[in-house]
Amino acid sequence: MELLTIQETRDVQQKRDIQLTEQENILPIKKINPFMEANTKEVSLSHLEKDCIIPVFSKDNEITISHNQFIHNSLIAVLNNLGNIEIMPPEIRVSHQIKGRTPDAIHIPAKDLQEHQRTIYYERMAWIARIPSITETIEGNKLALTVGGVRAYNHENLYSKKSMEKFKFFIGFQNMVCCNLCISTDGYKSEIKASSTDELTAKILEVVNGFNAEKQMKEMKQLSNYSLTENQFAQLIGKSKLYNHLPKQEKEVLPELLLTDNHFATIARDYYSDIGFSRNQNKEINLWKVYNLFTGANKSSYINTFLDRNVNAFSFVEGISKAINGDESHRWFLS
Repeated sequence: MELLTIQETRDVQQKRDIQLTEQENILPIKKINPFMEANTKEVSLSHLEKDCIIPVFSKDNEITISHNQFIHNSLIAVLNNLGNIEIMPPEIRVSHQIKGRTPDAIHIPAKDLQEHQRTIYYERMAWIARIPSITETIEGNKLALTVGGVRAYNHENLYSKKSMEKFKFFIGFQNMVCCNLCISTDGYKSEIKASSTDELTAKILEVVNGFNAEKQMKEMKQLSNYSLTENQFAQLIGKSKLYNHLPKQEKEVLPELLLTDNHFATIARDYYSDIGFSRNQNKEINLWKVYNLFTGANKSSYINTFLDRNVNAFSFVEGISKAINGDESHRWFLS
């Protein structure tokens, strides 16, 4: 796929704006499990556009790129890159609401404030949007191509002058059985820096253009070829919990693992009880199921760590498959 220039993006933006608006108003939203939980709540794109103020850099009063602009420009970039596709309305999760009030309400008690006197914005926001026409199946699980991102204002110095703003963006897959995200390093940019929406769109285009969907799908399918016995799984969980408490020198020589003890408690429980990804009758579990136990447990992560842990889950479980074949890098977790 050829990367469109910023000028070409501008030329088609008005047409794409109309398409996105129509999709949000018309396409039915199927109520399914959220892609993440933790301390978040679901909001609509129109709520971000109409009900939320936009923070500024206080020293020069320059405006930030808003949450809704980030989502909108990301979808524009995907449409421009992938062509005539359908993108479902974005699913948006927010946390850390920042409350304020209008100047005329400065002396009014909080309990007496009227709605038009309240102001809000959200410090942290995560979103995804599915592309239902691009799908694959692994072990009976339908996966849809998905894009999304994270914006956290706590990563910006809003008390200073306007500077480059930071965003996280991914393109990967979502398992529609459990709504777990499946993201690889090739489809993830942990820090996109941009000073304008045009620059943001161009950098997102680079991520989308560089993503190899076939490669990730092949790697995920291969996970089902490897299985762990109950003893190996117990060893994996036990060593993973030890990992978080290792001395620094020992930890540095091992592959990175970002999930915490709480995540592994959930994974251990779901090994026995998860409807779709528990052990089989022989008490074995293949690595595709292990991977989904990892990404399922990651739903309890906060917005600012959610995507990084999701990507790490993929690389870690892939490393375990190599350890089964004798590779030494992840062998410690099974020995």
